[in-house]
Amino acid sequence: MTENASRPATGARRPYLIVNPHSGGGKASRFRIAERARAFGAQVFLIDHSLPQDLATVARRAVDDGADLLGVAGGDGTQALVAEVAAESGLPFMVIPAGTRNHFAMDLGLNREDPSAALEALRDGVELRVDLGYAGERAFVNNVSFGAYAALVQDPAYREDKIGTMVRILPEFLARHQGPELVVRTGLLTVDRPDAVLVSNNPYQIDDPAGLDRRAQLDSGLLGVLAARAETPAETAARLRSGQMHGVTRLATPDDVVIHADPPVVPVGLDGEAVTLRTPVRCRISPRTLRVWVPRHRPGVAPTGWRPPGWAVVQRAASLVGRSHGRHTD
Repeated sequence: MTENASRPATGARRPYLIVNPHSGGGKASRFRIAERARAFGAQVFLIDHSLPQDLATVARRAVDDGADLLGVAGGDGTQALVAEVAAESGLPFMVIPAGTRNHFAMDLGLNREDPSAALEALRDGVELRVDLGYAGERAFVNNVSFGAYAALVQDPAYREDKIGTMVRILPEFLARHQGPELVVRTGLLTVDRPDAVLVSNNPYQIDDPAGLDRRAQLDSGLLGVLAARAETPAETAARLRSGQMHGVTRLATPDDVVIHADPPVVPVGLDGEAVTLRTPVRCRISPRTLRVWVPRHRPGVAPTGWRPPGWAVVQRAASLVGRSHGRHTD
């Protein structure tokens, strides 16, 4: 990401770290995150998936007990839950990229290959002020998705194979116009009946139609909006194959983005987690509300024009989908 003004991050005497030992195929365990965090003086809470646990409540209890920094070792959905508590408490927040894709950590410039490196923020760190998105009352660090994008997150295979699931589901979903009829309103703009909507905490790069790529900034104070409608599976596959944005409404806006739908609740993908939200869903941006501590030295921004390795897989698979459906529709 483009660096915003930072200041030294020092003085956390009672850091509190929530660790998901199963996230990312057990990354936290492999990199001994809990042990290393304790060596830095942090209190560690290990998520036990055999028990019902409200992580926001866990984080708020930690604040009440005197925690002066909240951190998470886990995926983006878990990050968002605790980031919301940190923001409302005015406490610094620390990201340990122990999830699968770790988009938020990527855009912060963190080392996703060695998640334990993020703990260095407790010893030699800087504080960045970044934006936080909200969908209704729920915070998100990356994006909230509706329609076809939300259907991807609802699929059980999505967590283990995001790219393959996208290629398998998205063209058919768009062609059949499944799901609730949506209307998107922001400022003077109205988009009627899009099949896929993605609202992001800061806009994605211009050639990324699926939210797989980077955001150049996390402190622009803007929501990114992508709304798409397609007529045939072949058309959808062609767009994925080329990476082009033809037929897609795209904008960056400081205004609230409101998603209307006929049902009282709709399925939503919130930072990759499948949830339901009451309609209409009002999305907003809270500028520079999150104090993120990161190591002073970290990999940083990828070169201009970089795309994630998986994007080529999406394009090749979409090509096969397009040819297959093309034979049926000719």
